[in-house]
Amino acid sequence: MGKTVLAIDIGSTKICAITAQVGDDGSISITGAGTTKAQGLKKGSITNIELASKSIKIAVSDAKRVSGSDIKTAIVSISGAYTKSLNSNGIVNIPNKEINFKEIERVMHTSLYNANIPNEYEVLHALPFNFKVDDQDFIEDPLGMNASRLEVETHIITTQKSNLNNLKKAVRGAGIEVEGVVLSAYASSIAVLNEDEKELGVAVIDMGGNTSNITIHSGNSIRYNDFLGVGSNHVTSDLSMALHTPLNIADSVKLNYGSLLTPTNDLIELPIIGDENTTHEVSLEVVHNVIFARVEETLMILAQFIENSGLKDQIGAGVVLTGGFSRMEGIRDLAVATFGSVPVRLARPKEMDGLFDNLRGAEYSTAIGLIMYAASSFTQYEIDVNKKVRHANENPMVSSVDFKAEESIPVVPSQEQGQEEEKMITLPSKKEKKSDEAGSFNKFWNWATQLF
Repeated sequence: MGKTVLAIDIGSTKICAITAQVGDDGSISITGAGTTKAQGLKKGSITNIELASKSIKIAVSDAKRVSGSDIKTAIVSISGAYTKSLNSNGIVNIPNKEINFKEIERVMHTSLYNANIPNEYEVLHALPFNFKVDDQDFIEDPLGMNASRLEVETHIITTQKSNLNNLKKAVRGAGIEVEGVVLSAYASSIAVLNEDEKELGVAVIDMGGNTSNITIHSGNSIRYNDFLGVGSNHVTSDLSMALHTPLNIADSVKLNYGSLLTPTNDLIELPIIGDENTTHEVSLEVVHNVIFARVEETLMILAQFIENSGLKDQIGAGVVLTGGFSRMEGIRDLAVATFGSVPVRLARPKEMDGLFDNLRGAEYSTAIGLIMYAASSFTQYEIDVNKKVRHANENPMVSSVDFKAEESIPVVPSQEQGQEEEKMITLPSKKEKKSDEAGSFNKFWNWATQLF
C-alpha cells in the first residue's frame, strides 16, 4: 500500500508539479510531472494571485494526467525572499529521568515559545542544531537517553504572514489544498546533499532564474539561510542592454553562447532593439565579458553572505551549487576562484525510481527535494509550518494533515499557535500545573489578608 504525494515548486521563472508514490518503507517512485512558465510571480513571490493560480493549475493538470491520479493536497515551496531567521533555545526538566519523544517535543516548543518572533511573521521551520543533555553538548539524538535536563538550540525560519497567505490562496485557486510549505533552499539541499557533506558542514546555493538562495548546514542541520534577488534572467537583461537587442534574442545568445571560459573573437549577427529588421555584428568576446561581470558579481555577494554568517570555518565540505543558473559553462572554476580555498561541487538531484530524464537537471532540485521531504527526508527533528514536531523516523505515510497520533502528543501552547489550537489537543504539562497551584495560593493569600 502506498500514498500519492504532490509537490509544487513555485519558482520565479517556472512552476513544476511532480507526483510520486511513497511506499511504507519511505521508497519513492515518480509517477508524473508538469512544468509551465511562471506568471504572476516576481523574485519567487506572488504578485498576481489569479495569474499564478492559472500557471499552477496547468502544471498540476499535466502531472495528474501523466500519473493518472486525482490528488487534492500538495506540499509547496516558498521563496526565501521575505524570510527572517533567528536562533532560540529551550530548557526542560526530565521528571522520569529518561528522554522520550514527548520531552523532545516539549523542549522544541519551548524554544519556539522563547523566540522573539514579530506578530506579522509565521514560522516555516524550527530546526534544532544542538541538543544538550545535562552538561553534554552536541548530542545527535537524545531519544532514550537518561538525563535530568534537556536543552536545545534551534534555528527558526519565519516568513511574512501575508506572503504565506498569498501563496496558499494562489494554490487553492488551482483547486489544490496546501498540506505543507517548505523553504525552497531547504528542499534543494535535501535533494542534493549526501550525509558526509551534512556532517562536515556545507553551503548550498540554489541559483535560479531571478533569485539565488543560500543555506549553510553544520552538524546535520541548517544554521543559516539568506536570499539574493539575482539570477540568470539578470544576465539576459544585461545582454539585452549591452548588445541593444530584444530580450528574447538576448536569452538565445545566453543559452547558445553563454560561457565563462576563454572567449573567441567570432562575430554573431543580432537584430537591433526597436528596429528588428536591421542587424548589427557583435563579438562573442563582448558577450563573454557581459556575462562574466554579472556572474562574478553574484558569486562575490554570495561569498560575502558566507563570510557574514560567521560559519565559514564550519563548511568543511565547501560549497554546493545547484539550480538552473549553475549549469552555465565554466561557473565552477569561477566559483572556486571567488570562494577561496574551499571545494565547489555542481549538484543535480539524487537518482530515484521513475525519475524522468527531463527532471534530472539541476533546475529541478527544489521539486525533487519537496517529494523527498514528503517521504520524511529531513533533519532529525523539526517543527514544520503546521506547528507539528516531525522526526526523521516517523511513518512517511502519515502526513501533517492526517496525523492520527496528535491526540497522544502534548503540545506546549505558545502565543504563536493561535489559530492552530483548535486542530490540536493540548495536554497540561507539569510546568503548567505548578503555575495553577501558584495561582490558587495567591487567591488564598489575598483572601486571608482581606480577612485579617
